[in-house]
Amino acid sequence: MAGGAGSLNALLQRASIDDHDEVLKACNASLKQSKKDLSAQHAKVVALLKLDRYEDALKVLEGAGRDLLDQVQLEKSYALYKTGQLSEAASIAEAIADERGARHVEAQASYRLEDFERSAVLYRELVKTHAALDSEENDLRINGAAIDAQLEWSKQGHLVLKKKPAREDLEAFETAYNAACASIARGELAQGAVLLKRSQDLCNASSDLSEEEKAAELLPIQVQQCYVLSRLGNLEGAEAVASEISPKDIPDASTRAVAYNNSISASRNIENPYLAHRSIHDAAPIPNTDKLFTIQSDRIKENQLILDLLVSKFGGVIKSTSRTLTEKPSPTTSSHINNISVLNAAAHAQMRLGSFGIKHMLPLLEKRPLDVGLALVVVQLYILTNNHGSAVTVMESLLKHLKASTSSDVQDVRFAPGLVAAAVSLYSLQGRKTQITAEYAKAASYWRHKSKAPRSLLQAAGVTLLESNKPEDQDLAREIFAILHEQDPASKPAAAGYIAAHAFSSTPVANEAKALTPLSHFIAGIDVTALEAAGVPQAKSTTDAALAASRKRALDEKPKPAKKRVRKSRLPKDYDPNKPADPERWLPLRERSSYRPKGKKGKQRAAGLTQGGVEKGGGDAATAAAGSKADEVVGKSTGAPGKGKNKKKTKK
Repeated sequence: MAGGAGSLNALLQRASIDDHDEVLKACNASLKQSKKDLSAQHAKVVALLKLDRYEDALKVLEGAGRDLLDQVQLEKSYALYKTGQLSEAASIAEAIADERGARHVEAQASYRLEDFERSAVLYRELVKTHAALDSEENDLRINGAAIDAQLEWSKQGHLVLKKKPAREDLEAFETAYNAACASIARGELAQGAVLLKRSQDLCNASSDLSEEEKAAELLPIQVQQCYVLSRLGNLEGAEAVASEISPKDIPDASTRAVAYNNSISASRNIENPYLAHRSIHDAAPIPNTDKLFTIQSDRIKENQLILDLLVSKFGGVIKSTSRTLTEKPSPTTSSHINNISVLNAAAHAQMRLGSFGIKHMLPLLEKRPLDVGLALVVVQLYILTNNHGSAVTVMESLLKHLKASTSSDVQDVRFAPGLVAAAVSLYSLQGRKTQITAEYAKAASYWRHKSKAPRSLLQAAGVTLLESNKPEDQDLAREIFAILHEQDPASKPAAAGYIAAHAFSSTPVANEAKALTPLSHFIAGIDVTALEAAGVPQAKSTTDAALAASRKRALDEKPKPAKKRVRKSRLPKDYDPNKPADPERWLPLRERSSYRPKGKKGKQRAAGLTQGGVEKGGGDAATAAAGSKADEVVGKSTGAPGKGKNKKKTKK
């Protein structure tokens, strides 16, 4: 055993850092002589990890004894992390004390497990301590920026310490890219586009990368640019960027899936939805070692369902979305679940709006009264049909069902900022200021003592309650702005609200007023003397003044009498008032005594008949004449050839 270990150590001393294959061969040769050589087994595990043969490294560890496992816990956790077994890797790395490499593995495993808060804590601890290698400081900065971006995406932006990119973040394309992702997650799309352009320029100008490596690094930047441009409404630019990307040539499975999704989403017109449906559904499956984050997989799933609707696969969409809604019941503030509910409703309505869509969605709402996404779809359909009253009724019914629950999670949904804003918007359409104030008061009363209260909602509620005349609303507004000002003394909106809320009280606000912009800053460019010399502005024209004067009612003028309408006479032209009127003028003409029918009378009419008598002028001649006359008439009426008036003219 000693001889094998000595030869192995001698070989390792002669080998360079890249001779991992040679090290592996030497380890195998040494293990043939002694299978229990711990040094050879350890070196073999490290060589396999260096060669990216993580599955083989785990097999070696499984066949090793307890003595070796105690020595290679870090190597095992790293191999588990690289093979997608993230939970096991994080737990093993966490159990390793006072090991900087273990903290790195635990932080990365937590990052992939989407435990971004734990990962951020670990990386901050690593930053505080001295870096073991010169390159580690740069890696820590890059990974820390990536975690900040994921915290923003996962709605945990309050845990991010740095909201604006620093100067050192703009010196490397990796940090510039992560800073761009964080800006995009916060909704700062224009700044994100600028940072992506900076990252692209830095990558192209890098002298440490080959052309192939540059192309590989530029792909995710271009994919993100396509997304940002589409969000900004620049669909033409998004299509131009998407045309430069060939998703099928992207080696990374997750990046390839995102590229397919973004290229379809950026299209202004999907001419053939069937081809788009096939391209996004035929993408290769993503392995466990390269899984998408939840926010990415959720959006891709939603877009797949939308394409299913475009190709009229309503039954499949209903089945798929119903399964998801059953697994994660409502109510919830999750955008993905509510979007799934919207797609389920669209499938039931067969993508039709108006009364047809409402007719098919109302039975679903009766079965799922706590479904926020479905209720908001019905509200939107009523708004599109200009039926604001029914929209308010549906919204109030949803709020009533949510209020009836005693669960704290359901109450969080009831007073979610988005739902409160939707209710306030509906009340605003009808001018119901009392209900608006009451809704804000309820929301503020619920959130004011919560540790994670939404500042935007509290601020809007405070402004509205300040406008109320009720003393209890004024007191609540003062309490709200006091809480906001205490949480963030540097916030100017909170300081302004605090001053306004205490305007009629004896509470001193001089210190808070210092945080506001001084009045002299706003009136610095105003010439007061010129304003006084100009006087009160007059009307734009004399026509406007005359029109305004004509609209005023003169009190001293008496109302003019209305003109009487003179009806036209309906008497006949030859009417003589001295001549008595005909008493039979109201009777029909045939019933009057003066009526005489036209034509021959009885005896004269009978004398003209020829039945049984001889006709005048002779029978044969008269008959022949009558026959020839008839023929002539028939010839004219039937249009005889060559003589009819309706003969068609032939074209010459």
